[in-house]
Amino acid sequence: MHSDKGQTLPIYIWLTGILLFAAFAFFAFAQAASARNGAQSAADAAALAAAQDARDELLDGLVEAMGQDEDWLDWLDGDLAQGAGATAAAQQLAAENDATLQGGAVPTEVNGYPGYEVAVRTNYTVGESVIPGTEGMHANAHATAVIQPRCDIGPDVGPEKAVELDCDGEIVDIDPENFELDDLPDASVLFSVHLAE
Repeated sequence: MHSDKGQTLPIYIWLTGILLFAAFAFFAFAQAASARNGAQSAADAAALAAAQDARDELLDGLVEAMGQDEDWLDWLDGDLAQGAGATAAAQQLAAENDATLQGGAVPTEVNGYPGYEVAVRTNYTVGESVIPGTEGMHANAHATAVIQPRCDIGPDVGPEKAVELDCDGEIVDIDPENFELDDLPDASVLFSVHLAE
């Protein structure tokens, strides 16, 4: 009987060690998942910031085109955004989420709509764990945000005529002959910005 207890103790110690290692390994995977989630949140925020900056630029271009009697309706397609401040906007949002933008905000196209793709890397690491090397590992993530026009333009509309736009149910009236800046709604009414699926 005494010898049976002596044989059980090493098995108990061995099983306890395995359970502890499994718990630490699970914690390491949880740390890595948390870092990945943080990186993805930073990438999403950076991509949205880049696209929103370009959307604001579209509104500025629309106003300028009206002032110079150009075909301002072209700006409502969303294709004319140059995204001059897109990278700076993406960098700022990445930094606010404790990450660094890798490269810049890269113009892209998704289903015919303009957008911006970004890549970020977390400034923090996964942290120390039972898995070697995690203390120096950073999480990386990518995201793409799209600018999508929200307004329907009729086929008989011209840049010199008064226009009634249906922007996802919100009616916007623009008369280029009697135009004031206050006539324009917020850029979010004319263009939606969302993450690419």
